[in-house]
Amino acid sequence: MNSIDKHIAELRLVLPKPVAPVANYVPYVITGNQVFISGQVSVTADGTLIKGRLGEDLSVAQGQAAARACGLNLIAQMQAACAGDLSKVKRVVQLGGFVCSDFGATALDIPKIINGCSDLMVEVFGEAGKHARFAVGAPALPLDVAVEIDCVIEIDT
Repeated sequence: MNSIDKHIAELRLVLPKPVAPVANYVPYVITGNQVFISGQVSVTADGTLIKGRLGEDLSVAQGQAAARACGLNLIAQMQAACAGDLSKVKRVVQLGGFVCSDFGATALDIPKIINGCSDLMVEVFGEAGKHARFAVGAPALPLDVAVEIDCVIEIDT
C-alpha cells in the first residue's frame, strides 16, 4: 500500500468504482505526463445520484457534499489511469466545476460548493492537491445531478 492509499484509509475515505461513461467519450485520456479526466457527476459509491438545484432545493452544505462525491469519483478515475498506484499523481493541475443553479442563486455560493472537491484534493494529496480552478453555474446538468467536475492531473510516467 503506497502513502496516498494509506492516507486515504486514515481519512476513512472509500473510493467508488470508476464510473463508466454514459455517452460517446472515454473516462480519461493520458497524453504525455498529463491525464484529462472527463466530468464526474455527483454520484455516491452506492450509485445514488445527488440531485438538486442551488437556490431551489440545494443548500451550500448539500452542494459541497455533492462536490465531494465528484472528487471521490475523480480520485477513482485517477487511480484507474495510474494502474492502481495513486502515488504516481504528481499534481492536481486544474478542476472545472459546474453547479446546477437557478438564476436567483448567489454567484458567491457557486465557488463555495466546488470547494467540497477542492478541499478533498488538498486533504488527500497535500500541497500537490492545490490546483487552478473554475466554478460556474448551469441551469441543468446531465442526469439532473447537482454538480459535475472535470480534472487535469500530472503523473509520473
